[in-house]
Amino acid sequence: MRKKVTVIGAGNVGANCALRIAEKELADVVVVDIVEGVPQGKALDLLQSGPVQGYDVMLTGANDYEPTANSDIVVITAGLPRKPGMSRDDLLMANYEVVKTATEQAVKYSPNAMLVLVTNPLDAMCQTAYWVSKFSKNRVMGMAGILDTARFRTFIAQELQVSAQSVTALVLGGHGDTMVPLVRLASVSGIPLTELLDQAAIDRLVDRARNGGAEIVKYLKTGSAYYAPSAATVEMVESILKDQKKVLPCAVYLEGEYGIRDLFVGVPVKLGAMGVEKVYEIKLTDDELAALHKSAKAVQELVDIIKTKM
Repeated sequence: MRKKVTVIGAGNVGANCALRIAEKELADVVVVDIVEGVPQGKALDLLQSGPVQGYDVMLTGANDYEPTANSDIVVITAGLPRKPGMSRDDLLMANYEVVKTATEQAVKYSPNAMLVLVTNPLDAMCQTAYWVSKFSKNRVMGMAGILDTARFRTFIAQELQVSAQSVTALVLGGHGDTMVPLVRLASVSGIPLTELLDQAAIDRLVDRARNGGAEIVKYLKTGSAYYAPSAATVEMVESILKDQKKVLPCAVYLEGEYGIRDLFVGVPVKLGAMGVEKVYEIKLTDDELAALHKSAKAVQELVDIIKTKM
């Protein structure tokens, strides 16, 4: 029996998630969207790429959730994208309603699925899906840290003119302006970043990583990033479906780790067949912990607003 993944939202992020899942032959894919014809058309177009690209999975599109039944993973990308000048937080209430409805429908047809959230503001949308689904905490997670870390690694590689594959980095915290790139743990093939760049250059790269999404929104003007977000999402999907047990930074529900309780925040976790199988609690410096708590506070403020609507 082949695995099955539902992608909710047939926009740029969702369509690219479907494409990457198909190209890796991870699962059959159902793409769901409220706009009539769009998920059907995109799924059929992707399906017709199969003979050329050499993948052999089924892709279908739908405007309702019945075809999604018994999915192993449900990826939620649906929601309004950012426009120039908007923060991820500006999207809060509009996307809360989208994610709430999507979660209700997905859970109705796939009660045993894992939920991977991509919709912004990411951490608050994870909280919404967690509350609505009533799933255990290991089955609800958000894609953020992988993307933020990839951006940080990219900027370091560009600065040093080295392969990004040689760069190791880690970004913690909420998916927003308060995210916490851990400079102390960043390295190039084991060489600490602090030995390769001065503090001014490091500060500039940290700032660029924090605003990596906004930089792309500014260029695009009518939308937000989708190639890198979809790549990061599918890395999570693959680790779960293949039980790879990759250690990746994801938004997960914390119950006291790092001094944070009852909140989704980005930290390193092990992803396998059971979803979030382990949360890694790194020993942070006082400054790093303070920055992480500041990030968590920003997430908490959004969650408190949502709580009044539940």
